[in-house]
Amino acid sequence: MLKVEHIGIAVKELPGAIRIFEKLLNTKCYKTENVETEQVNTAFFQKGTTKIELLESSINDGVIAKFIEKKGEGIHHIAFEVADIEAEMERLKGEGFILLNEIPKPGADNKLVCFLHPKETNGVLIELCMERKECNL
Repeated sequence: MLKVEHIGIAVKELPGAIRIFEKLLNTKCYKTENVETEQVNTAFFQKGTTKIELLESSINDGVIAKFIEKKGEGIHHIAFEVADIEAEMERLKGEGFILLNEIPKPGADNKLVCFLHPKETNGVLIELCMERKECNL
């Protein structure tokens, strides 16, 4: 793992949350995106080397909607940047972690992603992410 790539925060309503985080971080949202594979709308902020991703469910019964229903708005996941996502997935699988997807899938912000089951990571949903190369699109 190279670094914390971003912290994902589940929100009920993206436009209002964007306004709050623009004031809080004193910076503009630099990107919004719909990620169909995850059924979410996202908004990204960067302050120094820290990135925040806001996540709003794009469907009523999506993963983020269910998360908010169960736990309320708040921190959803921590994402770690990796140099080789497939190798890291194999390493972690060998260490006994449960992968929520067996192959990397397209994620937000031009990343390939894989999630680890939170029951193996002290209740924290972990995302592995790697910048997509042209040949992986």
